[in-house]
Amino acid sequence: MQRSKSMADALDLSCFVRRSADGAASMDFALEGVDCAACIDDIEGGLKPEPGVVSARLNVASRRLSVAWRPEVTGAEKIAARLAALGYRAHPFDLHRLEAEDVAQTKWLIRCLAVASFSMMNVMLLSVSVWSGAVTDIMPETRDFFHWLSALLVMPAAAYAGQPFFRSALAGLRARKLNMDVPISLGVCLAIGMSLYETLHSAEHAYFDSAIMLLVFLLLGRTLDQMMRVKMRAAAANIAALKGDFANRVEANGDVRIVPVAALACGDTVLVRPGDRVPADAEIVAGASDVDESVITGETLRRPAAQGDRVWAGSLNGAGALTLRVTAAGAATLIDEVKRLVEQASEAKSRYRRLADRAAAIYSPMVHLAALLTIAGWLLVGASVHFALITAISVLIITCPCALALAVPAVQIVATGSLFRSGVYLNASDAIERIAEINHVVFDKTGTLTLPQPQVANLGEVDADLRAIAGRLALSSRHPLAATLACALGAQHPMDDAREIAGAGVEATVDGQTARLGAASFCGVADARESAADVSLIFMRVGARTATFEVRQALREDARAVVDALRARGVTVSILSGDRPEAVAPVALALGVADWRGGVKPDEKIAAIAALAAAGRKTLMIGDGLNDAPALAGAHASMSPIDAVDIARAKADALFLGERLQPVLIAFDVSRKARALMRQNLWLAVVYNAFAVPLAVAGYVTPLIAAAAMSGSSILVTLNALRARAPSPVAAPDDGESLVLRAAVRPVPGAAS
Repeated sequence: MQRSKSMADALDLSCFVRRSADGAASMDFALEGVDCAACIDDIEGGLKPEPGVVSARLNVASRRLSVAWRPEVTGAEKIAARLAALGYRAHPFDLHRLEAEDVAQTKWLIRCLAVASFSMMNVMLLSVSVWSGAVTDIMPETRDFFHWLSALLVMPAAAYAGQPFFRSALAGLRARKLNMDVPISLGVCLAIGMSLYETLHSAEHAYFDSAIMLLVFLLLGRTLDQMMRVKMRAAAANIAALKGDFANRVEANGDVRIVPVAALACGDTVLVRPGDRVPADAEIVAGASDVDESVITGETLRRPAAQGDRVWAGSLNGAGALTLRVTAAGAATLIDEVKRLVEQASEAKSRYRRLADRAAAIYSPMVHLAALLTIAGWLLVGASVHFALITAISVLIITCPCALALAVPAVQIVATGSLFRSGVYLNASDAIERIAEINHVVFDKTGTLTLPQPQVANLGEVDADLRAIAGRLALSSRHPLAATLACALGAQHPMDDAREIAGAGVEATVDGQTARLGAASFCGVADARESAADVSLIFMRVGARTATFEVRQALREDARAVVDALRARGVTVSILSGDRPEAVAPVALALGVADWRGGVKPDEKIAAIAALAAAGRKTLMIGDGLNDAPALAGAHASMSPIDAVDIARAKADALFLGERLQPVLIAFDVSRKARALMRQNLWLAVVYNAFAVPLAVAGYVTPLIAAAAMSGSSILVTLNALRARAPSPVAAPDDGESLVLRAAVRPVPGAAS
């Protein structure tokens, strides 16, 4: 580890500096020691006085600091030195290095937690023996022996397991600031030191168990937070992989050459074979196929694509070969634009500071001031140094931020478990607090208000014998629409002699007659609806008999009930969709939502959410597609279905499971209740200190009573947190209402999300 740091220090940072057209310089730094939203003010505020610095923006989730400066005034080395003075080691941002550091950090925290837990379990066994013996007939020699065993177990364990807090506290002190880890470290070290002193003097009480137990609780929260960050960052990093690594470029002489995707330029011609991903944003110059854009839009229905149509990098080609002319490559593709929007939105969102962070900013200085004044006061009145120190330590123990540290996490644990049982999985440690604050909900349409998988809407209109043949034909095809039809019909056995014609359909011989399933022209069916965009049609012919299957997106069963329930709670609702306005209108009408827009691009979704924020609205964005990811990252809070695309799941604060929207309402109700309990717990910690600290300062509280009072406050906070459970679920619509809702959205197309 030390070797890598020295190598980083020896790097020439000038080779990582970017130059803009106006002459300004900029660079992305990766910072060590960033662990909470409070670091934003320390770092960005600490860089502002630096001459020449134009801007500094920190993304806490990725520990990425983007700094712009005037090169004639300052440089990257001076900025790195300033960051070191603030207590943060900086090196050039490297995603691979950051991922490796994250893995190492997670393993280290888990080892610290394991060591602390092992020590705590054994020390608690010894402590129970001492406590029970104190009221019976334990011999002083036996008690001292148990205290020495506790010391041997706790001291090396605390020295190792407490490093995450000790290092952070030392870095804060070097930067002349007090963070939450300073009183924690002082409390642990002084409790162990005092316990060792008392053990040396054969005192009745020692407090090794309190010190190691505090470390276990705090390490558990820090480890879970670190694992959550790693998971989110790993999923978000996969977005670039959607374009693939290589492309088939058509050279001027007609030869096809395999080249890296990064080597493509605007105007290049590429060949995309069936089943390949589109390597760059492009226009089709030859060929026809159906394109799966689910990673871009969240839409599960494939879109027909022919000469002159635009396709996007990351889309999956269907059955036909396509020749494309590249219109945007490298970092200029839609995927990369979405990635930039996501990063910008994430940086803005990371400025949210949790309740515990805000409380810690006030609490930490007060704790140290109280202890110092206690020592000074007792020395001034003539007390002994030993008595003054013991009294100050009692103050530190009784004010040790156990209750404050548990005030928010305890509620989060209970609320998170309750949400998990209700089908809601949290992605962010502060999701509950932000969801509780929302007063406006923005829904995407396809895959969010509607089910992600299309449904066959008119099965009852087709004769049973034709349905049976259609199911077996559909099962013989690899087309996604055929798979939907086969599933809806419950087909079990494909046709033995079925033949699939790429881009047309599948045919077989049934009782001496030719049976076909696929496009209208392939089946010889004349149907005016074939060109309609509000439904995907599958045609069928068996001899002279024909049938048509309508594949549509179906509205989620309880969508109207949930929207009405949100409005009843004072939350306004709107719809922002990338689908055509004429496709969004029926859904908005069925749900009674007057504020809706269709044809909205990713940057327009962010602008709309920013406008809502400027108007004082705290927005919950709910979406599932790649085009929703920037809005999910930029909204005050966000949720996605569990089957959303990877980047949407990564940027959402919470995921919900199932085909109903009820978990969204449950998340809102539980979060509001949990936020109220968090505030109650913080006030309980404040009230506890208001009564306990004066008694400790006055010398009426012994260290044992202080430890008991500290534990009592933690127990009280934990018991209050147990009230954070999910309320009764919203009533689901009956079958009649559900049918009405489905009928109301029959014209909904399966187009872009």
